[in-house]
Formats: sequence, C-alpha cells, structure tokens
Amino acid sequence: MAETSNPSVKRCALVTGGNKGIGFEICRKLAANGLAVISTARSELKGREALEKLQASGLSDVFFHQLDIKDSASIAALAKFVEINFRTLDILVNNAAIPGLIIVSPEKFIDGGGFYQVNDENAQLLKGIIEEDYELAEDCLRTNYYGAKAVTAELLPLLKLSDSARIVNMTGTFGELKWICNVKVKAELDDVENLTEEKIDEIAEWFLRDFKENKLKANGWPIKASAFKISKAAINAYTRLLARNHPNISVNCVHPGYVQTDITSGTGPLTPEEGARAPTMVALLPNNGPSGIYFSEMQPSDF
Repeated sequence: MAETSNPSVKRCALVTGGNKGIGFEICRKLAANGLAVISTARSELKGREALEKLQASGLSDVFFHQLDIKDSASIAALAKFVEINFRTLDILVNNAAIPGLIIVSPEKFIDGGGFYQVNDENAQLLKGIIEEDYELAEDCLRTNYYGAKAVTAELLPLLKLSDSARIVNMTGTFGELKWICNVKVKAELDDVENLTEEKIDEIAEWFLRDFKENKLKANGWPIKASAFKISKAAINAYTRLLARNHPNISVNCVHPGYVQTDITSGTGPLTPEEGARAPTMVALLPNNGPSGIYFSEMQPSDF
C-alpha cells in the first residue's frame, strides 16, 4: 500500500488497469493536470513498476493499490483504502479489460488489416487467425462488464461525496449496437427509459448460454470478437443507466480510437498516449458537461 501525503487537498482519480497502455497514460495525464491519482493493477509487481515510472517522471501525487476486478474482496479492500486515505473519490475510470479472443497467427492478422478485418462477413477468412471459445467469452464478460460494474457499485458511495464526480467507462466501436442483429436485444439496450441492470444482466447471460450452445448466428449475436462486442455493448447500456439514475454524477463512455495495446496485439494507428486523450478529456469535463454520452475519440457519437 502506498503512503499518502495529504492528498485530500486535491481532487482524486482512480484508474483500473493503470499499469500499462492507455490506462498508464490516463494516470499520467490526470496527474499532470494536478489530480491525486490511484493506479490499480491485478499484478502487484507490475503495478508498482508502473508507479515507479510515473514518480520518476516527476509526478508525486500518484499511488498504487492492487485490484482484481473479478474478486469482491479485492474490490472492497480498494474501496477501504480510498476511504481511509482520500475520504472521497472524484473520478473513476473503468479501463481494465480483456479481448475475449486469442490471435493465433499474428502475422496473418496484421497482414489482413488487424481489427479492421474483424467482422462477421470475414468469419471464414479469420479461421486459424482468431480463436474464440466459451471460457474466453465468459472471462471477457466477467471482466469487462461484471467486473467494471462491481468496482463502480463499491465506489459509488465515495463518488457521491464529491461535488464534481465523474465516471468514465472505456468502450470501443465494437460496443456499438450495429454489430448486433438480434432485434429484441438491440431494442432493450437502446431503451434508456425502461432499461434496468437486471435486463442488461439477462442479455449478458443469454449471450453466454447461446455461445455455449453454438447458437450465436441463429439468435443474431455477433460471430467474431463476439464476447468483446457484447461486453462493451453492455457497458454502454450500463453507462446510460448510471447517468439516468445518478443525475449528480457525470457518467460517460469513451472509445479511445484504435490504439496499439495488448488487446489489439500492438496494431492500430494510435499510440497509447494518443489513446489517452479522449478519456482524459471526458474525465475532466466541467460540472455542466454532458452525461450518458458515448464519445468516439473526442466527439459525441451514436450508440
């Protein structure tokens, strides 16, 4: 556990998956903007190495706490750390995520255009290049959707103590509803007025059942990168639900762009530093800023 040095005079931000890639750069940018920043990572070693890099660059009010977003005890320990050392939380960035697939032929994947080629029309062409199975799909949903949701629920009481609370949920173009052919699912996820957490959970579990029973195509789910797409569609819906239910908190989701990270196997035109620009901007929106919005990079977009 990192020692704190009177951080309560500053606004406080927490970033999940802050030890590398976009998450690391978000930590750096928020700290450079004068915030006290708590970086989290599942690996204690990697998290502390990242913290040392931030501190070596001259950023003093940066801290680390271990977090496994699939472990309720780990989440509770993090919340207690924030409460004891910072008393309130001003910004939560739900960044930690996994792809839900394995790229088994990196060279062919890169030669074919990286994730630009990952659509259902190319399903046959991607055989032997991308591998997906039920265990990967389940882990993806448990991490990207249920994990982010559990962290948010645990930290909400501390966010409510802030007079300028922000929640930024990282998403992607793969979370857009255009990838889902199931009319009922699309309608329910897009019906903000009648949306409930239970409905989103039911959709996530429905998807996992159909994945296990090989019914994705028959029931209108995405075929390629399917778990990642559904996990991010669920996060987008959860973002809108949170914004509706908590009008005093600014809650938005952000597609950072196609960024060179572990999730993209290092493909994409943007560096992690460039990918951190949009989520940092949204995290620092003024008090009268928008809520319940999907930002595609720096611009509001359509779910």
